[in-house]
Amino acid sequence: MRSYSKKRERKQSFGTGASGLTRLVVRPRPGVPTQGLLQAGQSVFPCALGRGGISADKREGDGATPLGPMRLLGGYFRNDHIRIGGTRLVMEAISADLGWCEVPDDRNYNRPVKMPYAASHETMRRSDPLYDYCIVLDWNIVPRRRGRGSAIFFHLARPDFSPTQGCVAVTARVMARLLPHLSRGTVLEVRR
Repeated sequence: MRSYSKKRERKQSFGTGASGLTRLVVRPRPGVPTQGLLQAGQSVFPCALGRGGISADKREGDGATPLGPMRLLGGYFRNDHIRIGGTRLVMEAISADLGWCEVPDDRNYNRPVKMPYAASHETMRRSDPLYDYCIVLDWNIVPRRRGRGSAIFFHLARPDFSPTQGCVAVTARVMARLLPHLSRGTVLEVRR
């Protein structure tokens, strides 16, 4: 009988191959619509969802997490808070002037912008650690539709897993564990 190290067992529990994790599945936590369970292979982790729960009709400002599959495009990290380990995703350090436009009528809606920026935008270099790791999901990126939601990210949760503005959020420990297995081929699928 062949023995396996715990390290090998942990790798196998994600079910990763040469290309890493292909799918993360998010379902609502029973009885708590603003929290969920994220499944990565055979592992399941708690996550925070939007204050509006999960919606098949996502709108700007509704606080809902969009229902359906979203590819991971790449992301950002706070290089003054963390060191980024090995990952297949393109991760850029968050500069002090990085913002994300949230105005549906603006030409840069749902895109990164350089601050100061005239239209309403989110500041990516936050005072809290929520965006220490911040992965951009392809929700409403191509094509962009006015008012269908912006800044849908996979980022870090608050300690109490309080609701996000529509994103999916996990602990820093879970994100650090997942990150080496994520790539542009990974899909985060939100289900009901």
